[in-house]
Amino acid sequence: MKNLIIGLRAVALLFTTALAFTPMAQAQDNYPSRSIKLIVPFAPGGATDVIGRLMAQKLGEALKGTVVVDNRPGAGSVLGTDAAVKSPPDGYTLVMTNGSAITTGPFLRSSMPYKPIEDFNHLVLIGTFPNAFVVRADHPAKSFSDFVSLARSKPGVINFSSAGVGSAGFLTGEMLRQTGGVLMTHIAYKGTGPATLDLLGGQIDALFDGLPTAAVQVRAGKLRVLAVTGSKRAAMFPDAPTMNEVISGIVGEAWFGISLPTRTPAAIADKLETEIARIVAAPDVQARLAELGMTPIGSGRKEFSAFLRAESDRWGPIIKAANIQID
Repeated sequence: MKNLIIGLRAVALLFTTALAFTPMAQAQDNYPSRSIKLIVPFAPGGATDVIGRLMAQKLGEALKGTVVVDNRPGAGSVLGTDAAVKSPPDGYTLVMTNGSAITTGPFLRSSMPYKPIEDFNHLVLIGTFPNAFVVRADHPAKSFSDFVSLARSKPGVINFSSAGVGSAGFLTGEMLRQTGGVLMTHIAYKGTGPATLDLLGGQIDALFDGLPTAAVQVRAGKLRVLAVTGSKRAAMFPDAPTMNEVISGIVGEAWFGISLPTRTPAAIADKLETEIARIVAAPDVQARLAELGMTPIGSGRKEFSAFLRAESDRWGPIIKAANIQID
């Protein structure tokens, strides 16, 4: 009799467990059964927003559902990223992640409201954004090597600007100082638009700018690209060397990926990773990303995680050595 009771209890436990898992299993099988939200932690209208809307459209088509962009700007993209990690881990909230929220932000800020690696399932690295290092068309330096020689001969006299303190361009300038012995003075502006005007007017010597925006003035014959900051030459400026070709180890790019809360069911995360990677690999998407100045990558979780570790290893020592803080 005792054995019978134990057996009945075991059967009841198994039955209860099966019932508990049935809704979760059905939810995964039916995914997506409602709209998915893609948080873009920047204001509408910029390149990041354009990329987010492109990915949302393509992902909605792939999943035969709807993906809605939710712009959540603030705190250098930390605000929107935090909102994503605090959402239910059910696959219905994704976020466009980037360096200031994940890899450089933890070193630039005294605290973060989340754990950049542990709290996220980083699905796919969409691509990287190199900068163009530009000077006026009449600048005496005709190459990046010339500019480096000039800056080294006048430590601290040559100045440059970027998208702001903590931006990829700013940090690349700091990397040039620490690693390459190129001692330039950073001039802070509220964006590269005002900086470009002063560059054209002769108030500053050089600027780290996005490829598409730099291209406008370059084609007009007003600016010249001396180098690009990516790991390889940019298709938009094929004759411009990478900085790394002139000074080994100088690579500074912004990056963007898609992530979601870490406790999201594996089946849903796997499905999203596969579909997003397939989207980034599509020829029309690759072409559009290239138009926006991005180098498309599309690597999945394993490669994306390795990339994040490498970025942290790259920028952490630079930021700490210069004691750079943005809060």
